[in-house]
Amino acid sequence: MKKKETNPKVDAYVEQATTWQAALRKLRAIILDCQLNEELKWGVPCYTFNDANIVLIHTFKEYCAILFFKGSLLKDEEGVLIQQTKNVQAGRQIRFTSASQVDEMQAVVKAYVQEAVAVEKAGLSVEFKETADFDMPEEFQARLDDSPQLQEAFEALTPGRQRAYLLHFAEAKQSKTRTARVEKCVPHILAGKGLKD
Repeated sequence: MKKKETNPKVDAYVEQATTWQAALRKLRAIILDCQLNEELKWGVPCYTFNDANIVLIHTFKEYCAILFFKGSLLKDEEGVLIQQTKNVQAGRQIRFTSASQVDEMQAVVKAYVQEAVAVEKAGLSVEFKETADFDMPEEFQARLDDSPQLQEAFEALTPGRQRAYLLHFAEAKQSKTRTARVEKCVPHILAGKGLKD
């Protein structure tokens, strides 16, 4: 079986990479050998099967990684998958700190990519937590209780936008910071906008 064709946009991404270039080249070759289509999405190389996102490659200061979109459904027999934060529900990473580490893990990466494709072929999906399952910071709840208009506007947001706000508020460790975040976001919520809109 020959490798899938490369995407010129990903060629440019790899050529312009100032860090992790050798590791990126190796990861790209492994994933392309798994017969996935190569695209550039969200500014990074993304690999798809039948138009479904399977895995992407991204870089950080201390490491580069591959991210499996439905990584929480993989068996992880090697114990290498990392959940980026406790709030990430589906995605899981394998991190690399050198190109030689990619070489050492080539068989593992290939096996995990193939398992991720099998998950997609089987039609499996991640069961996401409901918005009500996320913590409601008391500072935001107090603001909602004081303003029926804000409560109505928040409830009119999509579940994803609601979760983004709740996570943003809850990340702050101090009450005054949570309060400041809530106040800053109130106009966006009232306007029906999400946190990043």
